[in-house]
Amino acid sequence: MKNNAFQEYLSRRFRILLSGDPDGIPPWLEAVAAGQGPGLYFPTDAPWVVHADLATLVGGIRALLMQALHPGSLAGVRGHSRYKDDPLGRLSGTIRWLTITTYGSHEAIAHEANRVNRMHDRVKGQYQNASGESTGYRAADPDLLLWVHIAFMDSFLRSHQTYSTRPLPGGADSYIRLWSKSVEPLGLTSVPMNEAELIAVISRYRDQLIVTEETRETIQWIKNPPLPATSKPMYALLFQSAVASLGSEYQQMTGLKSLPLGVLRPLTTRTLQLMRFAIGPENLIEDAAIRRINGTPPHP
Repeated sequence: MKNNAFQEYLSRRFRILLSGDPDGIPPWLEAVAAGQGPGLYFPTDAPWVVHADLATLVGGIRALLMQALHPGSLAGVRGHSRYKDDPLGRLSGTIRWLTITTYGSHEAIAHEANRVNRMHDRVKGQYQNASGESTGYRAADPDLLLWVHIAFMDSFLRSHQTYSTRPLPGGADSYIRLWSKSVEPLGLTSVPMNEAELIAVISRYRDQLIVTEETRETIQWIKNPPLPATSKPMYALLFQSAVASLGSEYQQMTGLKSLPLGVLRPLTTRTLQLMRFAIGPENLIEDAAIRRINGTPPHP
């Protein structure tokens, strides 16, 4: 089904916001279309379904909040990212890895993993751990990679379970098991493979998580990023929804409050449905991936 002119306009504005491309053509579209055959996932697999859903907008914010609680991952973001000066640029870099890993061919995934690994090699420094001791870190450290992975995975999973109406093929265990493949090219091979393991691993990090003045500053920035004025009301709802899905323990740590989940769940779910209707059903990335998997020539 083709978008009408108004849907195409809204869809283009949405793509511009997420990709940073002035024409609304994601820079990673060519990478997804390139190569032959399938990559890690098919359209019926849980990671494909979860990452194609607009509930990821909540999941992305939730993941940033969780990652900020670990002083090592926070130090990497604050010391080696342009999140304050170019927030959409940093966002597009994260979306690029997620998109290519979810929808790209094996060749595209390997190329993207090499890019990320080279970037990780440059990210290193010192941070104060929860005991107040100075600790050296590298972005490629398995312990830090694992925290970023599980914070991301838990956030996208919980946001889908809470705010999406799309069934999750194989349930949570399927998403966790299949998405574990995504971090193998980054050198991370020991990860949770089901929901029980995910919960257990997250709990093991509890003593490493702290809230400092830098944490609060970063969280405040996540709460109020420099977005276009027209996007701020929607973002405020997404932020509230992310906080509500964190659970009471993390809300107490961060000092964040939200409307009750019982209020936000139907409101956010319906809003995301309306948003999908407004921008239309077409998805340039999914279409390119499906055409590549089917061996169909790309659109001219």
